[in-house]
Amino acid sequence: MKNKINLPNRISIFRIVTVFLIIGVFLLKELVPNLFFDFQIYKFAYNVSDVIVLFLFVIGSISDFVDGYLARKKNQITTLGKFLDPIADKLLVNTMFIILSSFGRIHWLVTVIIIGRDIVVDMIRLIMIEKRVVIAASKLGKLKTLTQMIVLIIVLLLPGINFIYLPIIPAVISLISGIEYFNKNKEVLLSDLKG
Repeated sequence: MKNKINLPNRISIFRIVTVFLIIGVFLLKELVPNLFFDFQIYKFAYNVSDVIVLFLFVIGSISDFVDGYLARKKNQITTLGKFLDPIADKLLVNTMFIILSSFGRIHWLVTVIIIGRDIVVDMIRLIMIEKRVVIAASKLGKLKTLTQMIVLIIVLLLPGINFIYLPIIPAVISLISGIEYFNKNKEVLLSDLKG
């Protein structure tokens, strides 16, 4: 029997830990404002907390691709990993969208669309699990996660810029992937209604 807490699973757990570290940095910045100092690079004003959050988010994002790659390459795909990986992804990305929306850096509607899509897709997943139907990850779903992470990194990297249109890209891809997810599984989902 394979060890369930293998390296890919540990990397997924590490990604969850980075979420709590990011929340901790934001809370510290709010509760102890003088703890982190400000500095400027070119035309952009930064706070040390911004750099720490950016670093943690980039490491967390990279770990998303590393754990999946290692699990496939070393044949260490486990049930725990299939559960942990998407939870870690959603925690990392959705937490950042919520935080950046609360600071007015990303429009709240984008965050609602992205999190709303995830809730609907997770509900579909639960129904499919109950019906013992295995759902493979789609390329569009992977593209959704990638664009979300890239947009969040850009927003974190350039704090002085008010991004209005850029975050719409992952929101649109999220909506499209959610529709694709429903369409692929609608026959099974609607079978109870037909019966």
